[in-house]
Amino acid sequence: MTSNFIVDVLSILPLPQVVVLIIIPSLKGPVSLIAKDLLKYVVLSQYVPRFLRIYPLFKEVTSSSGILTETAWAGAAFNLILYMLASHIIGAYWYLFSIEREHRCWRRFCKAPQCNIKDLYCGEHRLANLSTFLTDSCPYVQPDEIKNSTVFNFGIFIDALQSGIVESWDFPRKIFYCFWWGLRNLSALGQNLKTSPYVDEIIFAVFICVAGLVLFSLLIGNMQKYLQSTTVRIEEMRVKRRDAQLWMTHRMLPDTLRERIRRYEQYKWQETRGVEERTLIRTLPKDLRRDINRHLCFDLIMRVPMFGKMDEQILDAICDRLKPALYTKDSYIVREGDPVDEMLFIMRGDLVSVTTNGGRTGFFNAVYLKGGDFCGEALLTWALDPQPSSHLPISTRTVQALTDVEAFALVAEDLKSVASQFRRLHHKDIQHTFRFFSVQWKTWAACFIQAAWRRYCRRKQAKILRQAEERLQDTLANEAATTPSLGATIYASQFAANVLRNLRQNGGRTSRLPQILALVPQKPAEPDFSAHHR
Repeated sequence: MTSNFIVDVLSILPLPQVVVLIIIPSLKGPVSLIAKDLLKYVVLSQYVPRFLRIYPLFKEVTSSSGILTETAWAGAAFNLILYMLASHIIGAYWYLFSIEREHRCWRRFCKAPQCNIKDLYCGEHRLANLSTFLTDSCPYVQPDEIKNSTVFNFGIFIDALQSGIVESWDFPRKIFYCFWWGLRNLSALGQNLKTSPYVDEIIFAVFICVAGLVLFSLLIGNMQKYLQSTTVRIEEMRVKRRDAQLWMTHRMLPDTLRERIRRYEQYKWQETRGVEERTLIRTLPKDLRRDINRHLCFDLIMRVPMFGKMDEQILDAICDRLKPALYTKDSYIVREGDPVDEMLFIMRGDLVSVTTNGGRTGFFNAVYLKGGDFCGEALLTWALDPQPSSHLPISTRTVQALTDVEAFALVAEDLKSVASQFRRLHHKDIQHTFRFFSVQWKTWAACFIQAAWRRYCRRKQAKILRQAEERLQDTLANEAATTPSLGATIYASQFAANVLRNLRQNGGRTSRLPQILALVPQKPAEPDFSAHHR
């Protein structure tokens, strides 16, 4: 009640509407003069309190939040609207002062007995030729064309009187014409204004010049600041691409390698818009950083069945150390024989993981990976080793991106620090899950089953041959007491031919069997989940 209550009440009361709809219809006498004065004071009494309340609120918002708008375009539009509002206010005052100036001219020349002041306000006793008398007494002459000092100088208000907007009943014409006058002179800093010697008009013109200079400078500065904020990253990306192009030209890189670099930069820009996520997240508090990492990575790592049985502390530790990684189409993530330095969790995209078992002839295995899969599990085995080697594990597979891939990577050092928390991972279910979803274990299991199937087929064929040989021996033993019959002779010859044919066919197989068994990849190392538990 003691701070800004009265100002707030004056700001929101519908005083202009009350004056126009209630007070003016009930007036008697010079209604137009009273209405003009009432509206002038009512408008001033409303807009001054509004400005006194709007400006402190604006400063409070900008000081508490740091910014007024979230987007750059909204900020630029806000400053442009303020400039246009100032133009509207200047135009409105120009319209009001034009009426005041014409009224001053009428009062100057309206003297008894030719004219009575009351006749100017639609009184009961008006002269018949009042309109002609006022037109002749107050002609609309441009300030530069006045040659006689007795001619009234309307100054900067002559345009409003000559255009007829003062007498017009067309409201859109009035408001847009006055708005255009205010916008034009604010933008031109009042350079084209030709004032009369009246002090109040000169003060109004000076105010237009100063306000135009200040508002136009603020408009240009703020709009440039807001609009540049939307293009600064684009400009940085453009400069970075230009520097990369110059560097590739200087180093004479082949066209295929240049195209791959350009595709990577373009894909990275499309996904991140130049924002370094890791740097942005590191500046946040620990609890907020944890929640953001859980939002970004928790659903992804929960797709990995092995992580679905871990507690939340371990999952938070993994999420906090995951780093975003982008790979373009046909990029090699890891090659066979290279050290494995990261474990990759695929978020989007398709990959293929192939192995030749160390480059052995005749061995090839391919597995396709998609969103939710992972690769580089050899690094997990290395990290869980109670006495890990100082050297990183060697990759037994080549992983290549078939499409643009977005993933999260867990590097060796981070995985090793997280592995120290795996004290509860000694359950057999987790070991079986790791085997089931590991590409290396899948490959080894498939090759082991194939080799076992070949051994089974070989033993089965050998068993059939032994049974046939036993039947032949029984037949020959039964026919030994008598003269050999023609059927026994034919059966013996067929058996000999079959044995020779099988020996010829299986001779090569028998010689290739050790080689086939040798192509079975080495059994992957079993991660000891219970080492820390013991």
